[in-house]
Amino acid sequence: MLKCLNNKKYFKIFEKEKIKLSMGTKPTIAISHLGCEKNRIDSEHMLGLLVSAGYQVDANEDLADYVIVNTCSFIDSAREESVQTLVELAEANKKIIISGCMAQHFKGELLEELPEAVAIVGTGDYQKIVNVIARVESGERVEEVSENPSFIADETTPRYRTTSEAVAYLKVAEGCDYGCSFCIIPYLRGKQRSRTIESIVAEAENLAQVGVRELILISQITTNYGIDIYGEPKLAELLRELGKVDIPWIRIHYAYPTGLTDSVIQAIIETPNVLPYLDLPLQHSHPEILRAMNRPWQAQINDKIIDKLKTRLPEATLRTTFIVGYPGETEDRFQHLLQFVERHQFDHVGVFKFSPEEGTPAYQLTNRISEEIMEARRNALMEVQQPIAASRNNACVGKIVEVLIEQENPKTGEKIGRSARFAPEIDGLVYVRGEASLGSIVPVLITDSDVYDLYGKTIT
Repeated sequence: MLKCLNNKKYFKIFEKEKIKLSMGTKPTIAISHLGCEKNRIDSEHMLGLLVSAGYQVDANEDLADYVIVNTCSFIDSAREESVQTLVELAEANKKIIISGCMAQHFKGELLEELPEAVAIVGTGDYQKIVNVIARVESGERVEEVSENPSFIADETTPRYRTTSEAVAYLKVAEGCDYGCSFCIIPYLRGKQRSRTIESIVAEAENLAQVGVRELILISQITTNYGIDIYGEPKLAELLRELGKVDIPWIRIHYAYPTGLTDSVIQAIIETPNVLPYLDLPLQHSHPEILRAMNRPWQAQINDKIIDKLKTRLPEATLRTTFIVGYPGETEDRFQHLLQFVERHQFDHVGVFKFSPEEGTPAYQLTNRISEEIMEARRNALMEVQQPIAASRNNACVGKIVEVLIEQENPKTGEKIGRSARFAPEIDGLVYVRGEASLGSIVPVLITDSDVYDLYGKTIT
């Protein structure tokens, strides 16, 4: 179900895909959302702005006059998905508005190569979408891309959520001040700009009022939250204020190791609704690879912080992501990464192959690793991680855990949800037998597990 936080209007999803809110004779707009959850929030704000302005919104692209494609340009595979979507829409003779990271990255090329694109909108300009469409309707081909994105939406910006009723993402900051050699995000999203604590709490309270049970704080570097406006990180203070909001689960994405200070760890310990779930995008373990990546810390620091987390937060769920095949990753350095994963026993691990991004320092590196070796290393790392993940899941068998129910199999009545150990989309699921209503958090006895998922029954 999608919700507008400002005027509390609702429109339902019928037959999975069909959404339509008719508000006059203005053209009908569809949005095709691609990429990360930060991009999802931008899509939700565009939906909210359009509906508030009286436009019809339809999830069926065939019925829409315009299709907004909110693109991703983070790595090759994301760009390929974006390009494929654009080409398919162009072949269907749809009028396309290209927004998001790929629009920011390749604005001139996209307009030149896709005559069906009637407008292109940058990552810092999506709030102008109503004006963009009005200009397109008047016959203009619009390029609205700020060179240095500076906008960030707040609690006053209309928004229609596209997640399940009980879950919402909340963007606490936009952009990034780090200069990791492989990452294009600072070029596409601009410098870090945080929202105030008051603004974030106000939006969280709005979300609580419409039934949100899990709130996911998101930005590029959430542990750096507040530095730009307060002069120092303020994540601990933010967590304590959010602890006063009536939302049972608050999850943090993404917790960079050096930002997990004693004050942040203490705030997690002392704030009951802040989950001890930490997504640590470490990227690698070997000091020479980390140095080449221009990461703002080195390997020994990562080891010490992870050990400290295990001591201070023994029940914490630790997730991380790694890049294999970064130029200069010798076999010995890759073995260092395998040993690191084996030693720390992470609950969840994601692995990406190095993708050279034009505009980043790493793009110029010549000592590239072959695609075959990168694929082999990705597989080898997952082979090490899978039995660890299976063991971590198996440790839940026989325990009673809280599960947020999000789906129901209409044929069997089986419920599908997540425990606090599982974040949406990226981690596992819990398959539940027994009675439970959608959007509720219920106690579940875990009876079985596999590498990724848990199985159980509700406790009556």
